[in-house]
Amino acid sequence: MSGPAGPEVCAVVLAAGEGTRLRPLTERLPKALCPVGNVALLDRALARLAGLDLTGPDRVAVNACYLGEQVVAHVGDRAHLSVEPGDPLGTAGGVGNLRDWIAGRGVLVGNADAYLHDPTAAPGPDIAALLHGWDGESVRLLGQPAADPAAPGTFDGHAFTGFSLLPWRLVRDLPAEFGDLVRAVWRPAEAAGALTVVPYAGTFYDTGTPADYLAANLHAAGTGSLVDPTATVTGRCHRSVIGAGATVLGDVDRVVVWPGARVAADEHLRNAIRADTHLTVPATPRP
Repeated sequence: MSGPAGPEVCAVVLAAGEGTRLRPLTERLPKALCPVGNVALLDRALARLAGLDLTGPDRVAVNACYLGEQVVAHVGDRAHLSVEPGDPLGTAGGVGNLRDWIAGRGVLVGNADAYLHDPTAAPGPDIAALLHGWDGESVRLLGQPAADPAAPGTFDGHAFTGFSLLPWRLVRDLPAEFGDLVRAVWRPAEAAGALTVVPYAGTFYDTGTPADYLAANLHAAGTGSLVDPTATVTGRCHRSVIGAGATVLGDVDRVVVWPGARVAADEHLRNAIRADTHLTVPATPRP
């Protein structure tokens, strides 16, 4: 894809992380494949890129490491796959490991665990402002005004919301070793006056904690419950998300029930994620 000004752009979805804050959920499933609104987070990211006409292994790459075989099988031939040996290389190392594939293009980098929803724009067009009029030289970040504009981790008073646009001149020298984009690219670009924050008008969750993961699912469900047609629900179901093939015989209130999981008739779950017959992860409601 090229923006209106012409620079050629490819995309990288970062899906190699361990998701330690979501354990024990991520002991069996990589965070990128955790379902939000009954859709894997990684599929949401790929759909957003498709909305920008970025599809296929020539224009989209996905990195994998932790439980990487699951990511590889899930992606199939939909994107170029970059499997990192050993431990994950981090956000900068993951991009650096793809330098030969990026090959001179600008790169739109997205975190697989970012949940975004703008009621006024479809996935893809909702972040298209990142690309509009880009000069191919500066760094752009998608962001939202931070509660504390001076807090560490903010950029021009904004919190990062999952996507950044990087020029080739700053990607070509990234080593394929552990590092993060904040220190390797973003902060140096900010210091040089070459970083711009593009506001995101919709809802954003990074889904990195049980509370945010639950909040993202409830947002995806809207005002009621979201129940897969193949699920069996005979108990009370309030503001919950029920996955494919799940069985809910008991009561659930603000609960995510993963595909194939089961809630027994004598169970009453609230503010939690049920991952199988027995694993329940509490999720304190987000303020």
